Amino acid sequence: MLAAVRSATVFGVEGRPVTVEVHVATGIPSFQIVGLPDEACRESRDRVRAAVLSSGLQWPSCRVTVNLAPSGQRKGGSGLDLPIAVGFLAAHGQVPVEALAGLGFVGELGLDGSMRPVPGIAPMVAAMQPCRPVVPVPGFREAQGVVGDGVRVAGCLRELVDALNVEAPWPEPPDTELFEEEPPVPDLADVRGQAMARMALEVAAAGGHHLLLVGSPGSGKTMLAMRLSGLLPPLDAATSLATTMVHSAAGVRLPAGGLVRRAPFRAPHHSSSMVSLVGGGSTSLRPGEISLSHGGVLFLDELGEFAPAVLDGLRQPLEEGVIRLARARVSATLPASFLLVAATNPCPCGGGPPGQCDCDEGARLRYLRRLSGPLLDRFDLRVGVTRPEVDDLLASGGGEPTAVVAARVAAARQRSLERIGMTPAAIPPGRLDDLAPLADAARNRLRDELERDRLTGRGYHRIRRVARSIADLRGDGELVEDEHVVLAMQMRVSLRVSHRASAA
Repeated sequence: MLAAVRSATVFGVEGRPVTVEVHVATGIPSFQIVGLPDEACRESRDRVRAAVLSSGLQWPSCRVTVNLAPSGQRKGGSGLDLPIAVGFLAAHGQVPVEALAGLGFVGELGLDGSMRPVPGIAPMVAAMQPCRPVVPVPGFREAQGVVGDGVRVAGCLRELVDALNVEAPWPEPPDTELFEEEPPVPDLADVRGQAMARMALEVAAAGGHHLLLVGSPGSGKTMLAMRLSGLLPPLDAATSLATTMVHSAAGVRLPAGGLVRRAPFRAPHHSSSMVSLVGGGSTSLRPGEISLSHGGVLFLDELGEFAPAVLDGLRQPLEEGVIRLARARVSATLPASFLLVAATNPCPCGGGPPGQCDCDEGARLRYLRRLSGPLLDRFDLRVGVTRPEVDDLLASGGGEPTAVVAARVAAARQRSLERIGMTPAAIPPGRLDDLAPLADAARNRLRDELERDRLTGRGYHRIRRVARSIADLRGDGELVEDEHVVLAMQMRVSLRVSHRASAA
């Protein structure tokens, strides 16, 4: 007898539909899985057999052949346990084949017959449409966030079989969710002083500009960076869905609603490998930290301690907003539109207290040489961060809270979208004159900087974009004025200048 069950697997961040065909025949007892399964998928043979027997169902001496179609596409993970078990029971006559019509199954089976969630439920459920998904109870909210109502759940294989045989009603979805609510974002009011750095955070959030913070240890670089995601507006519908798919495929815990709506914040350690940051693997091509920060912030603390090859892997996704991974037999395109924020010390000793740097000029140059010029050039904002003044630390009360600044950022983004349809950081160089026109005084100042070789062509374009963001924050007119350009230039200091300023 033969039965076919709809399911899916995850490739990169996309779900790919799979038809699980199960054939049961008389002969020498065996259980074979074909169709390019990986090791976890081949191990389903033992999990499925034990789960069926533990659920009080029959496993006769027979020859079982499972084909995962399409056969030329690699399948991975343990999410095919449930459809294989259901297909076997239908092929053996323990479940009516017609009861499987219009249903898709995904889930891992425990040896006791329990159903467990797997990474990637969201993209797999999306790939199974228009079939009605059947998932383990903990995966309900994740599936519901993608396809809406119509998700069916079960806690164990026995419950599922009874529902398919109409011997019991389908289990009700959970009233309470297993996921915890997202913790509140750190408040910008906790930051004392740091007027220029706070302004840089606001400009970065409003215009979508990448930010580099340079300063000695204890100056507050990490504290500032951790508060940037709270300034970003909630994700739009398309970005929210794409980010949810990425987090689900990577096995990251999703919020209670099933969809990622808040801009994510990722901060990988400086010992991270290329694969962990960029994503990949031999066959599955799972997302890395770059894709996990899609729609939000990727924070690289101690930038100079990252391997240079790993940092250079950021250059292409920073420009294109996607990352293309290719292996000998497979390739995938993963989303990677994020706001890069990095922090670094100005020298190996960290700069030390003012006037007490222990590094000579050669040591400083060798330290900064770890950061390639093309990577540094992609930071629209490069801001020196000094230790706050004593009066700022001892003063009662804090600065503006995150909610107030976030409201200004949202208003600035709205002005930009209404006027040019994009954030200033995304303006192509050829359209700067149309979308970010300069006043005469601003044009003359930039001309003077270019003629004195204090500004490159790429730096010229980036300063114009930052100046446009500053004008949007202030609610000024269509023209970019001289004061906007001056402030943008103050937020693009060289690392050597920043070091000397902090050590003076």
